[in-house]
Amino acid sequence: MKVLKFGGTSVGSAAGIRNVREIVLNQQGSKLLVLSAMSGVTNMLVEISEQVKKGEFSKNSEKIQELRSKHFGLIDELITDAAFNSSVKENIEAQIIQLEQTCNTDWNKNIEARILTTGESLLTFIFSSYLNSEGIQNTLLDAKDFMHISNLENPDTLHIGELLNDSLKVSEQSDILITQGFVRLDAQNEISTLKRGGSDYTATILGAAIRASEIQIWTDISGLHNNDPRFVENTHPVSQLSFEEAAELAYFGAKILHPQTISPVIGKNIPVYLKNTFTPEATGTCISAIAERKGLKAISAKDGITAIKIKSNRMLMAHGFLKKIFEIFDKYETAIDMITTSEIAISLTIDDCTNLDYILAELESYGEISVDANHSIICVVGEGLIEDRGTSRLFEILQDVPVRMISYGGSNNNISLLVDTRNKVEVLQKLNEKLFSIQGVGSV
Repeated sequence: MKVLKFGGTSVGSAAGIRNVREIVLNQQGSKLLVLSAMSGVTNMLVEISEQVKKGEFSKNSEKIQELRSKHFGLIDELITDAAFNSSVKENIEAQIIQLEQTCNTDWNKNIEARILTTGESLLTFIFSSYLNSEGIQNTLLDAKDFMHISNLENPDTLHIGELLNDSLKVSEQSDILITQGFVRLDAQNEISTLKRGGSDYTATILGAAIRASEIQIWTDISGLHNNDPRFVENTHPVSQLSFEEAAELAYFGAKILHPQTISPVIGKNIPVYLKNTFTPEATGTCISAIAERKGLKAISAKDGITAIKIKSNRMLMAHGFLKKIFEIFDKYETAIDMITTSEIAISLTIDDCTNLDYILAELESYGEISVDANHSIICVVGEGLIEDRGTSRLFEILQDVPVRMISYGGSNNNISLLVDTRNKVEVLQKLNEKLFSIQGVGSV
């Protein structure tokens, strides 16, 4: 069985959904489809949730009506049979009424998750119904029946596979299975999410759970590019990446992949293909256990980084000092991205400032603290990168732009630079010129 994930832009219109149908029908064998909400819908639901959080319930009526009109309009474009059209709208209306009821209760994390995951439920029902109207047999599955994930970093794919098999035993059998991305049940058996962009993660978790032959992630970009095409001209898709290379790029900002997407399939030898829904004939990117060649492959950038420096003349080299520092970040469940040390100071970066005030309060007892916000990590990735003689060219960037930190050698596949976000685009462009414009380096 293959797992095919389609993102919000892929299912954002009737034309897009018809295109998805053709992609699905043109592939042989059994397929499990993981669908996102329509493009823009999750943003609407975030706004609705924020109003609920503020207790301003009345302000949501217009936004919910917009949500209703958007999905009813999609149904009208896809399903021409009047009776069937009406039946589908009745189901969608029931879901929207349930959303309205949820929005009229006091906000908490569970209420937020119920609101935010509504988009996937609406879209998957419409898509399944559309296929039925075209005479295409399919089975709609509720992800909440099997996406039981208590640990986001380490999902139990064996247990998820067992639950999915239980769901399949009591459902109609067909070669096309459809379910929702993004949603999960947490350790308390409450509805939760895999965080924004988490439908990719859903696909690889399910792919690992069922030992899929392959996983396809369909978006509006033809594979993972060697640099950010929003800021750099003449980028191109990388045809082949190893799991380790892709994991580094995803974690450090490659927008086409959720940061944890690759982790479930590493070691299971399940290839992941990144494809463009609107140009399905394009090669895209294949991510597998095979590193096609060594050396530089791609550059990505991660924004929203905060650098923290702890200066202590008396404690830094003392036994157990670093352990105590790390325990503070662990206590507040805050991951560290980069770290460098000197004789009297330690500098590190975080991308989640939710508990920053608490962390700083505890760090102050260990030395003088300074904080620099609004930074970006620029990540240069390639198999055996630090052994490549051409890699030294990236350090020429130090002549042009101030670099706050450098992580070199922590991984054979990754060199990271911390820069002020105001300089990010310039750094991406200059690195592209220095590393990819040399003849032969850019060939993939």
